[in-house]
Amino acid sequence: MKYYFLIAFIGLGITSCKPKFEEPEMSAGEINPTRFVMVGGAHTAGYMDDALYFDGQENSLANLIAGQLEKVGGGSFYQPLVSANSVGVNLNGLSKLKLGYKTDCENVASLSPLRVAATGDLSIWSDNLYNANSHFGNYGLPGLKVSDAFTANYAAQNNYFNRMKSVVSASVMEDAMAQNPTFFSLFLGLDDVMAYAKAGGKGQTLPTALEFQTDYTAVVEELISSGAKGVLATIPDVTEMPYFTTIPYNGLALTEADAGNLDLLNNVYNPLGYFFDYGNNPFMMVDSTANDFAVRQLLPGEYLLLSLPLDSVKCHQVGVLYPFRDEFVLSLQEVNLLRSRITAYNQVITNLSNQYGLALVRTDEFIGSLTDGFVYNGVSMSAKFVSGGAYSLDGIHLNARGNAVLANQFIKAINSKYKARIPAVNATATSAILFP
Repeated sequence: MKYYFLIAFIGLGITSCKPKFEEPEMSAGEINPTRFVMVGGAHTAGYMDDALYFDGQENSLANLIAGQLEKVGGGSFYQPLVSANSVGVNLNGLSKLKLGYKTDCENVASLSPLRVAATGDLSIWSDNLYNANSHFGNYGLPGLKVSDAFTANYAAQNNYFNRMKSVVSASVMEDAMAQNPTFFSLFLGLDDVMAYAKAGGKGQTLPTALEFQTDYTAVVEELISSGAKGVLATIPDVTEMPYFTTIPYNGLALTEADAGNLDLLNNVYNPLGYFFDYGNNPFMMVDSTANDFAVRQLLPGEYLLLSLPLDSVKCHQVGVLYPFRDEFVLSLQEVNLLRSRITAYNQVITNLSNQYGLALVRTDEFIGSLTDGFVYNGVSMSAKFVSGGAYSLDGIHLNARGNAVLANQFIKAINSKYKARIPAVNATATSAILFP
């Protein structure tokens, strides 16, 4: 069987004359941007292409916002940068991804995300970058969950924090508050949700609404304790990201050339009440609650993860005669739980922004808008994997251009709430995915 997974030319108009206009006056408005601190997870850190590496950090959400704040009086912004020539490292010790040609099990070469090295730059873990005279502003840490923010000796749990901790016993919030922030941004909770979603709901739990409220409130109240103003960010529906939307639940495409396979599938699965025909068919998955054989077809609204072993799908009947394991699928029950918790978390975040008079950026609406796509300053952006122009090659984290457009959503929220005139990032000057 053959299964096909579809992984612009953009005309930029120019005018014949340049109208004269006055540059709008920049202003910090009601905020004091002198010492900006941003706390969050992987999206805040500049993690992209499934690793933390130099170019990603330079185009991190935190650094892009800080760069614009510097134009209205913000101070220097420091990050725990890796070497510019490093291949990066992800949470599993692997290197970053690049786009290259890969030959699949059918001996067909096509563009695909590939690791740039056999292993990640593990030397990063032994870095000790803390400098009392150059205070970090980016406390975006891949893997940081809401409940971890005040955890003492957190460096023992998170190698990324180990690179920047002040002392062995430090917590993330302890070190972040040691910077005496005058303005902050908080984009926390997404890594909680992502840990559950990437595991297909297996072996992971989501905080209850009350647990999230308790932990998130403590972080907000700590950040405002010295009078700092800030901006909070809601949590997007991660199932709208390419990691979950690229492979359709009914991506099993059968043609007349597959007549023998069609008969085989129907012979095997008709007795269980599942039928196959020419065209697109749902894949099969393991489900212990389905029947005596613990297998069933996927349903509309369920999601297959990009972690699927695609060669095994193409050439070895995985997902058909050998149903997908639960870890590769988000079932309807798991999707409903995920979305209900995200809704509850976002209500907590919204309530706190109102209670304490903080700016609020709806990252859930921004990520949602990428589903249908939009044009930003003449550049098309969408949630399509590789070609959409917004996401990096891991299908979860935004690329530099996506981060820049999202940073402008933060800036817009800050300007609106605090009567500021912070200029937007020139997103079209940043890069998307590089094609070989």
